[in-house]
Amino acid sequence: MQRKFIYLINPISGTKNKDALLKLIEHKTNEQQIPFQVMHSNAVGNYIFLQEKIKNENITDVIVCGGDGTINQVAAALMNVDINIGIIPMGSGNGLALTAGISRNISKALDIIFKGKASYIDGFRINNHFSCNLCGLGFDAKVAHEFAAHPSRGLSTYIKLSINNFFTAKTHPFTLELNNTVINTNAFFISIANSNQFGNNFTIAPKASLSDGLLDIVIVNKMNKLKLVYAIMKQISLGKVQQGPNKEIQNNGIQYLQTKNLIIQNPSKAPLHIDGEPAVTDTMFNITIIDKAIRLLQP
Repeated sequence: MQRKFIYLINPISGTKNKDALLKLIEHKTNEQQIPFQVMHSNAVGNYIFLQEKIKNENITDVIVCGGDGTINQVAAALMNVDINIGIIPMGSGNGLALTAGISRNISKALDIIFKGKASYIDGFRINNHFSCNLCGLGFDAKVAHEFAAHPSRGLSTYIKLSINNFFTAKTHPFTLELNNTVINTNAFFISIANSNQFGNNFTIAPKASLSDGLLDIVIVNKMNKLKLVYAIMKQISLGKVQQGPNKEIQNNGIQYLQTKNLIIQNPSKAPLHIDGEPAVTDTMFNITIIDKAIRLLQP
């Protein structure tokens, strides 16, 4: 079957030059003799219209040139559509792409799109919202809200905001119900992860897999700020980790569990992000894995 592409370009994601991106897309896709069209992503993030376009025009692949937020919106609209989704990482973090082994080099990312294998990855729902990468409650979500409102994009801005927020970070009360267990805690943040990282190879959930049918839950409990830095650095470097009873891993105040679904009570309304984008928080979240949510082009 003849492949036929749509490239979706987010004009404001990350800091890369979009003119150079477009020229390289045109050159390499024409070399492959694959028909294609280029569209801009839209500000409201609604891509339901793509379903009819894909059907009517026999589109085989939708390539997202953007970050985790844009990928989230496109994937949410195309979950039940027979389509390959590719990624050219253009965001500030690119957590999903890096977890999947997709290069941030545009030329190499295009080679994966042309020659890689399309295989299913999981997603999950947090209340009525879709996520394909990672959600967070607390500290990282507060940073995400400030980052979204900041006039400058890029990694340096994100690092600066993270450092500024670290010194004023506070804990929030949470109650988690999972694996027939109730956990009451005061935590700096909770990550609900399908991929293993926030982005930029900053690993938070080292056992996470995109296709294992499990969510990785990381709870960073209340502790001294100096101890917090050490605990997070250790978490990043864990690599291979050993699970204890109830599928739980303990790391100096950081709890790490795996589950298919959970409930989180959030009485203080700690801020929320979904795939790096600020989202409206709530006092309770029902979170459930979605097996084989989308078909992703990977190495």
